[in-house]
Amino acid sequence: MATFDIDIAYVEKLAELLQRTGLTEIEIGQGDARIRVVRQIQQSVDVHTVALPAPAPAAAPLPVAPTAEPQPAELNHPGLVTSPMVGTAYLAPEPGAAPFVTIGQEVREGATLLIIEAMKVMNSIRSPRSGRVTRIFVDNATPVEFGEPLMIVE
Repeated sequence: MATFDIDIAYVEKLAELLQRTGLTEIEIGQGDARIRVVRQIQQSVDVHTVALPAPAPAAAPLPVAPTAEPQPAELNHPGLVTSPMVGTAYLAPEPGAAPFVTIGQEVREGATLLIIEAMKVMNSIRSPRSGRVTRIFVDNATPVEFGEPLMIVE
């Protein structure tokens, strides 16, 4: 087994990168040496029991469709949410499920807006602020690039 000196400052920078990008783990290797930093994500689930009336006839789906390409002014909007990584964006937690958010919906800071799958890891993209979702720029299950506009929360 090879031994090597650990640069604590480098490991701390990797941990900061995880926090800043929303990734859950990163592994770096050089020769026989490998450093793996993993961030634990605490998830809470609120369960509410509500008596539901009999199902109504199928209605039109909620507006979740993307609303065209971002305008130049929107790229500087303080509520613009961009992709922190390359991956596949999913607007709902699973196929056939209701989307995390829809246009016009009020959200709280930290609420999940969508998830991005990167290297078979599902990463929650959370709202940076409380407000109303006014634009969604991506379709469900579409590839996204780092820095690509995803939504606007006003």
